[in-house]
Amino acid sequence: MKAATHAPLLAVLLLLSLARVGVAQFAAPSVLVRTTPDAPARGSVAWLRIEDDPARNDQPGLTDVGGEAAGEPLHFERGGRGFAALIGLPVDGGDTLPVALRLSRTGRVDSTLVGLVVRHPSYPTERLRVPPGMVQYDSAIRARVDAELAQAREISRRSHETPRLWSAPLTLPRESRITSPFGGAREYNGRVTSRHLGTDFAGAVGTPVSAAARGVVALVADFYLAGRAVYLDHGAGLVTGYFHLSRASVAEGDTVAAGQRIGAVGRTGRVTGPHLHWIMRYGGISVDPMTLVELGRSDELVARP
Repeated sequence: MKAATHAPLLAVLLLLSLARVGVAQFAAPSVLVRTTPDAPARGSVAWLRIEDDPARNDQPGLTDVGGEAAGEPLHFERGGRGFAALIGLPVDGGDTLPVALRLSRTGRVDSTLVGLVVRHPSYPTERLRVPPGMVQYDSAIRARVDAELAQAREISRRSHETPRLWSAPLTLPRESRITSPFGGAREYNGRVTSRHLGTDFAGAVGTPVSAAARGVVALVADFYLAGRAVYLDHGAGLVTGYFHLSRASVAEGDTVAAGQRIGAVGRTGRVTGPHLHWIMRYGGISVDPMTLVELGRSDELVARP
């Protein structure tokens, strides 16, 4: 399979970008910064590659790279001519994503900030008619929902402490029709109240749901919105979740393989019918899981960066 073509060098926003975000510039980048895909979209994941600039042969080579973007650490691994890390792009934001980098060379560490040019995809609006109680919560339900969201955020935080367990390409959790893609605005009873931050797959109650990649079962729970849910920690910041299950076939602490059955489609939680709601997060950033599926299919080189 042919590797995707990379853009020569993404926009490096030096003093202008730095002034806007208030980060000091310690050294010129002296590296090439590339992404796969070339112009990543908000609400997606991409590979971020850092390589020595071959024109700068007067300096020692990179020995390590670290960094942070959108409040989440980046987990760089050596690969090819440099280092690569998965990066999550929040759905909302401007035309660039600031990335803070730490470039280690023999005898010194340089800090720099680059700005990645990003696209804004056009997400659809989904209009639903539901009972008012499904949209407006009383105080007890609101407290429960907030507590469950806090549990999910803690799983995302801890995922940065787990070594990377997964490899590309990912396995789809179901080989069935996608009924609702990621990113669409949700209009309930004529009012936009949320965005659909997952991918829905069709399925009858009891049909199998599989793990998208190798990981550790971080949580099996019954949530108000998600119903019976399984969260998998794949390491290096990557988490997937499988919602509205009729049953779970795994327990917390289990290590599962890509394609292993972890549960069955159901209609638990806040739903209008049986289906699988599949989510992906890079740390606390919700991203379209299909972007990592496609990323692995389009470029063999990202299977192990």
